[in-house]
Amino acid sequence: MDFALTDDQLAYQQTARQFAQKELKPNAAQWDRDSHFPIDVIKKTGELGFLGLYTNPDYDGLGLPRLDSAIVFEELARGDTAVAAYISIHNMVTWMIGEYAKDEVRANIVPRLVSGELLSSYCLTEPNAGSDAGSLTTKAVKQDGEDYYLLNGEKTFISGAGSTDILVVMARTGNAGPKGVSAFVVDAHSEGISYGKNEHKMGWKAQPTRTIHFKDVKVPARNLLGNEGEGFKFAMKGLDGGRINIGICAVGTAQAALETALNYVQERKQFGSAIAELQSVQFKLADMLTQTIAARQMLYLAANKVDKKHSDATTYCAMAKRLATDLSFAVANEALQLHGGYGYLNEYPLERHVRDLRVHQILEGTNEIMRVIVSRSMMRDGALDSLR
Repeated sequence: MDFALTDDQLAYQQTARQFAQKELKPNAAQWDRDSHFPIDVIKKTGELGFLGLYTNPDYDGLGLPRLDSAIVFEELARGDTAVAAYISIHNMVTWMIGEYAKDEVRANIVPRLVSGELLSSYCLTEPNAGSDAGSLTTKAVKQDGEDYYLLNGEKTFISGAGSTDILVVMARTGNAGPKGVSAFVVDAHSEGISYGKNEHKMGWKAQPTRTIHFKDVKVPARNLLGNEGEGFKFAMKGLDGGRINIGICAVGTAQAALETALNYVQERKQFGSAIAELQSVQFKLADMLTQTIAARQMLYLAANKVDKKHSDATTYCAMAKRLATDLSFAVANEALQLHGGYGYLNEYPLERHVRDLRVHQILEGTNEIMRVIVSRSMMRDGALDSLR
């Protein structure tokens, strides 16, 4: 078993690192203070292929494995967590349309998403349908004798909403439960769509989060992804990759926090010597590095399971997302503690890292739901032998 990165992976990592250090890290604090969504910078990542990392190459995507894509997301998150996380969401939407849309829709939209000409949002969560996505109530009704659906309902906590061009919307076309859910590509500027206020959030301030209201929105029938009733299946496939993405963005942030803390404790002097010479500080640093590497390797394993279409990929993604987001938050929080009072100040990045990372334990299924997924999979006959 070789854990070394390939030459191609190292090249992607270096390209993403250079972009993050030049374009993201120097601006991250100000974007956070201003709640500024840096669309122009995000579009620049399209020139590097980072807006279609694992999208079908037939539509200008790079077609990378999830593992290679995760390496890129981690480096971007070292520069700015919120921007990297949005880019990961855009990638999920671009991949989903590239995989399941009708040919004419794919040919028209996907290359423009990959280039950054269009930006996208993913619309699953509703005010009363969070972890239980199968209970969503947004409806899409096919009109008799017409070639379109009428879409009505509400989606909440939608990243990028109000600033994006394309939405993938999960809506009920059939009976109650997951099998009644379908997925649609929706023009974000369609008549009948309205947006709520940009939510005032604890973190992720460099991307907008809004509620989207749909009132008799006409969606062409050709914009249905796959067939009616397949939307929940697509959503769950997207969430496997989404959990890797959110987890690895957390690890990138933890890495940035660890690097900041290491530099600080070597420079900060108390009682005549650097605090890095204190054994208690050294123990903290050792634990932080161990936690960061453990989280990263767990995510790499999960990504490999997805790439190989392993039957237990969903379980590995749930384990990796839970572990990585919990450990990364702990690392960033400890990095803040090592800074003492300075860590609490806005001019240092630690308080932003802590604020940004907190939501990673909630997104793409809360970490409590991750435990439910894992525990249920463990109870199958012979499960513990396969989960090794």
